[in-house]
Amino acid sequence: MKVSIKKLKDLERKITIAVPVEDYESKFNTKIKNIKTKAKIDGFRKGNVPNEVLEQRYGASIHGEVINELIQDSYPKAITENKIRPASSPQVTIDSEDPKKPIAYSATIEVFPDIKPKFSRWTNYEEFKIDIEESDVDLAIEDIKKRYGEWNDVDRESKLDDQVIIDFLGKINGEEFEGNSASDFNLILGSKSMIPGFEDQIVGKKPSKFKIKCVFPEDYFKKDLANVEAEFEIDLKKVQEISEAKVDKDLFEKLQMDIKDESEFRNEIVSRMENEVKIQESELTKESMYEALLKMNKFSAPKSTINEQADLMRKDALMRIGHTEENAGDDLFPIDAFIEKAEKRVRLDLLFAELVQHFEIKVEKKDIDDFIEKESTRYKDSEQYKKWISGQPKQLEQFRMIVLEEQLVEKLKNALKSKNKVIKFSELANK
Repeated sequence: MKVSIKKLKDLERKITIAVPVEDYESKFNTKIKNIKTKAKIDGFRKGNVPNEVLEQRYGASIHGEVINELIQDSYPKAITENKIRPASSPQVTIDSEDPKKPIAYSATIEVFPDIKPKFSRWTNYEEFKIDIEESDVDLAIEDIKKRYGEWNDVDRESKLDDQVIIDFLGKINGEEFEGNSASDFNLILGSKSMIPGFEDQIVGKKPSKFKIKCVFPEDYFKKDLANVEAEFEIDLKKVQEISEAKVDKDLFEKLQMDIKDESEFRNEIVSRMENEVKIQESELTKESMYEALLKMNKFSAPKSTINEQADLMRKDALMRIGHTEENAGDDLFPIDAFIEKAEKRVRLDLLFAELVQHFEIKVEKKDIDDFIEKESTRYKDSEQYKKWISGQPKQLEQFRMIVLEEQLVEKLKNALKSKNKVIKFSELANK
């Protein structure tokens, strides 16, 4: 077997393979022999049909089978022997199928890039520290009191932070469109859960019927509605204001807090915020670290892998709003909107794999056991949790990846330079 490899654009490669005549003849003759023992043809006894007759009748189909088998046999071998790492399925073209000459075909593929990790001492990542102020704790408590409060009807004009109960019907040029209506819809004014202008035009209204006009934003997830004006018929049924929950035993029980008074409640909120901050500090630091690594390491990612990742992201986005690819048109979360993020994700995954090899990181059973032990402390019955998790292979694999990343981050902290970045807790919403 002869193999030649030609570099095309970016990560595309054209692999040309020539299979010896002997390999073709061996497979062809074997298939003829197998047919000969079974073939029933008028004028000949079973098992005595001449090869020439068999080839005349079955030759074309056998030829196709042999070509297919030769490709299936030779392609993986060529890939392995030449240490090629395919990132896509091969696009095969038959160059020569004359059985008297070597069978030749070409396979065009994308390959994974060869990455040799670089660590620049000139590029820093940011080590995040988040400051919690007393005002942040006050806001957190106010938010809890509102979330666990009760909505009460009021006889007045609506204002920001009120909840309104509405029916609405939207039309574009007099025609209805998908998702244009709802009944008994609960909407908190100022939540920005509707398109720009929708909530603003309900502020200051008492229960009544009226019409409003809004323009869908340019980056709206449904392309056919982007930058289009719609008219909505609004039936404002109720205006409600929140009656905040009291900081008492009932609230403590709802929040599953084993505390007695308001002072302990505040301390518990601070403790929960501090735990959340530790997670956020770690995530923001890792994100900055990975951004720095991608700047240091320039390489292309296979387009086929990027497209696959973008497709997964789109499916996830559709699922979050109750749609599937089958019932969503191309204009609902168009695939192009995910390409940039998908490329970054693929490049990071490829770099991650190379870094694990570079640092020779291996996750041992003890590492996972230690992680499970730590996780089990979050549950009332830690032993029951550990017993349950031992029979969950998918969850255990996720734990292995978490431990692997933790070990990699520790290695990277020693290999890279960092600078401190202090932000306020209130800034987290913009991160």
